[in-house]
Amino acid sequence: MATKTNAVRLVEQAKIPCRECFYEFDESDLSGTHAAQAIGMPPEQVFKTLVARGEKTGINVFCIPVCCELNLKKAAKAAGDKNMELVPVKELLGLTGYIRGGCSPVGMKKKYPTFFDETCVLWEEIAVSAGARGHQMILPPERLAELVSAELVDLAE
Repeated sequence: MATKTNAVRLVEQAKIPCRECFYEFDESDLSGTHAAQAIGMPPEQVFKTLVARGEKTGINVFCIPVCCELNLKKAAKAAGDKNMELVPVKELLGLTGYIRGGCSPVGMKKKYPTFFDETCVLWEEIAVSAGARGHQMILPPERLAELVSAELVDLAE
């Protein structure tokens, strides 16, 4: 069995029911839709974690279904900013402690303002990265949002 990630440990410490899924990943296809297919869940129920920088607010974290794109106008509005842009992949590890394809909303290096697409509550459970490529954790969205102090807002398009 693979080593528990920091994200999984934090979820367990918070006593949030969680299942882990491991799957083979391909460096050339780190897409969330591949992850959803690999763990056998609909793409609307698997959420990717995106990191963006606001003009005034700095770094913000957004979780949206893997089948959607982040609407940067909605993201900026949610964060109370005028503009928002995704951070370059090369900055991800330094900011979050995670690499592309393994970025979890749980256990980042710093606590950033976090926003989940409001559709997460349509599901009893959602999947998010457990902090490593090929590793997802499946858990109740409300409990996850509470753990990372996330606001539920309309983010996706």
